[in-house]
Amino acid sequence: MVTLNRIYTRTGDGGETRLATGAPVSKASPRVDAYGGVDETNAAIGQARQHTAIDPVLDAILERIQNDLFDLGADLATPEQNGKPEWEPLRVLESQVERLEREIDQLNGEMAPLTSFVLPAGSPAAAALHVARTVCRRAERGVVALAEMEGEIVGAPAVKYLNRLSDLLFVAARWANDKGQADVLWKPGATR
Repeated sequence: MVTLNRIYTRTGDGGETRLATGAPVSKASPRVDAYGGVDETNAAIGQARQHTAIDPVLDAILERIQNDLFDLGADLATPEQNGKPEWEPLRVLESQVERLEREIDQLNGEMAPLTSFVLPAGSPAAAALHVARTVCRRAERGVVALAEMEGEIVGAPAVKYLNRLSDLLFVAARWANDKGQADVLWKPGATR
């Protein structure tokens, strides 16, 4: 269990923070940026949930995802170390990715196939979910960039999770648009 009695510590005033391993690192490091992007995605989903509470199916999925994103943040904040760690680090698992795939299929199975690209619009819930989707894509780019750096290790399920999550958020936005019936479709060249 995590206990936070004191919110400010002043230890980061010089531009450094500590990873979960205790190692000091710049707040501008790619690893901190990566888990910061995951945190931002989580906040965007929390904002979207202000509009999804009326849909128990969708809201339950998003609530669970928010917990998963804390797991992912812990994963990214605990880089692989040489030797055996003092504790078993929390890692995102392939089963969490597979659950997202099942939920995508569940939601998508009740909607008609797309005939055009969808504009990020429609209901307040759909618009907020589209924002969360784009924030998630940015977080994914940050995690991929970290994984591509020499000497940095990021588990494959962590990258896959963000990729599937952005897909789920797209499908969830359509679901929030009356299961796709209220989607706002792109009309190529219509405003020339």
